[in-house]
Amino acid sequence: MTHRFILVIVCALEIAMILFVMTWPASSDESQQKYEIASPPSCKNNLGEKVFFRDVNNGQANSAAGMAKRDDTGTPIVYRFAYQHSPKPLQRFIDFHECAHHQTGDVDLPHPPRNSREHMMNESIADCIATLRIRDEINRGEDVVFRAVEQLMQDMIKIGFPAMTIESRKANILNCLQKNETADAFIDGVLTHRKLK
Repeated sequence: MTHRFILVIVCALEIAMILFVMTWPASSDESQQKYEIASPPSCKNNLGEKVFFRDVNNGQANSAAGMAKRDDTGTPIVYRFAYQHSPKPLQRFIDFHECAHHQTGDVDLPHPPRNSREHMMNESIADCIATLRIRDEINRGEDVVFRAVEQLMQDMIKIGFPAMTIESRKANILNCLQKNETADAFIDGVLTHRKLK
C-alpha cells in the first residue's frame, strides 16, 4: 500500500511538472505584453535647454525605466528603456519624473550617494513634479496618476523593494496629487531653495 501511494504521488508530481512546463511559456508571454510607446512630453531643463528623449531597447529590462543625464556632447537627454513593456500611464509618469531631474538641476549637480537622504529627496521631488504635471497637463490626469502608481507599485514589488519604501513612495505621490500649486510653482521653489534661480 505504501509503495503504491508513493508511486501515485510521484506520477502526480510528474504530471504537475509537465503541465507547468507547458503553461509557463504562455504566462511569461503575458508578462511581456507589448504596449504602444507614448510620445514624450515637452521638457526644458532649469537652464532653458531643450531635453531630448531617446528610446533604448537593449532587451534587458522587463518594465519601463528612465534615466536623466547629459550625453557625450553635453545634450540633456532622457533615456527611455523598455517602454514597450509597460502601459502608457507608467511611461508618462517616468517621462515626467526624469524630465523633473533636468528641471530641478539634479543632472548638473553632484549626484548624492545612492539611497542617501539627499538621493531619496531628489526622487521624491521628481515624483511630485511628475504627479503635478500629469494632473494638470493630461486629460483625466488624476486617473492617469492612479493607474501609473498601481503599475509602479507592482513593478517595485517584482523588483524586491521593501514594503515600507513602496508605501512611502505611494503616499508621497498621492499627497502631491492634492497640492494646491502648479508644477512650475513647485519647481521654482526647489530652484530657489537650491540657489539655482
